[in-house]
Amino acid sequence: MKLPAHVRIALACCLNMCGAVHCSDIAILGIHRTAPKVDNARVPNVCEIPTTVASCPTGAIRADMKNKTVTVNDEKCMYCG
Repeated sequence: MKLPAHVRIALACCLNMCGAVHCSDIAILGIHRTAPKVDNARVPNVCEIPTTVASCPTGAIRADMKNKTVTVNDEKCMYCG
């Protein structure tokens, strides 16, 4: 099926940050109980790194431009997504 326009979907745990920052048409929300684990092989293919870093309200996500991925500081993370 061909749709008339592209649709942006965000998988997020915080509607106010990830769901809004990525300017998504649809945001699917969930709840984390621990800091998210980063799948370094997938990050460059599914994430816009500057937007991901900017969406973190506590500054726990940092860019790792050498490896084209991100790192998460577990101590700063508030588990929002």
